[in-house]
Amino acid sequence: MALRLDYRKIAPDAVRALAGLNEYSDNCAITPQLRRLLEVHVSQLNRCSYCIEVHRAQALDLGASAEKVEALENWRESDCFSTAEKSALAWASAVTTVGQTGASDALYEALAKSYSKAEQIDLTFIVLAMNAWNRLAIAFNRKSMAD
Repeated sequence: MALRLDYRKIAPDAVRALAGLNEYSDNCAITPQLRRLLEVHVSQLNRCSYCIEVHRAQALDLGASAEKVEALENWRESDCFSTAEKSALAWASAVTTVGQTGASDALYEALAKSYSKAEQIDLTFIVLAMNAWNRLAIAFNRKSMAD
């Protein structure tokens, strides 16, 4: 199926506004590598193949090992991730599926053990932005950079 419509051309102001979250994340306290790993993970949860491909390549370019990137699908069982990374991945999962699972006190407490208040907010905005981009790509059938 072809791209349903080009939201970038039809609503450039809205796309720029959403891109503002990405610009914020480019300069936040979260490392670029962790950001890209979270973006891959959120995209996996949302089944956004386009975003998985883009952010997997970015994570690898930033020095994430292929083993670590591939382990994202089963991060809970993997030894590739630190306790802090696992708490961020768990938080990303909860925020992405908040309507079904909520965001429990236990998950939040685990996150708070590894990340400052500012970092918790940064992590959450990374997840929120990725969810928005995933939904745009899926809704309008974006499959590649050429779309």
